[in-house]
Amino acid sequence: MMKKLFLVLISVLLFGCNKTEINNNCIFLLDINFTTTINLNLPQFNQLLFPSNAVRIEGFGNEGIILYRLNSATLLAWDGADPNHIPSACSELTVESGSIIATCGCEDGNAYNLATGTFSGDNPLLCTLKPYRVEAIGNNNFLISN
Repeated sequence: MMKKLFLVLISVLLFGCNKTEINNNCIFLLDINFTTTINLNLPQFNQLLFPSNAVRIEGFGNEGIILYRLNSATLLAWDGADPNHIPSACSELTVESGSIIATCGCEDGNAYNLATGTFSGDNPLLCTLKPYRVEAIGNNNFLISN
């Protein structure tokens, strides 16, 4: 009896787990390699000198990059595309001036918190914002990359 139970347990462990399982709901964004530097002393990035402000940079990532100043020491970078949508005309995220929320233009209006990258709203979403690396390189200069 113990041998049968042991065989069943081993079978479940061997065949029940799949290490190559892909979450098909989080594969919409491409992994695009890029590196760019920004200088917060330039006028287009000046508002990032102050916490709770966001700036979009076009031409990088899937739909640009959204930079968000969390506090005086932390700058965050997120992909500017909704990770829960196939790329389309409405999947670009927008941020209202002074807001901490990025919203897609699609009918469902998915919204994300720029401080955490997680969904903001009543319906939980499977995918969070795609983060990028931010490295301070001195004198209000930052290196953004993936």
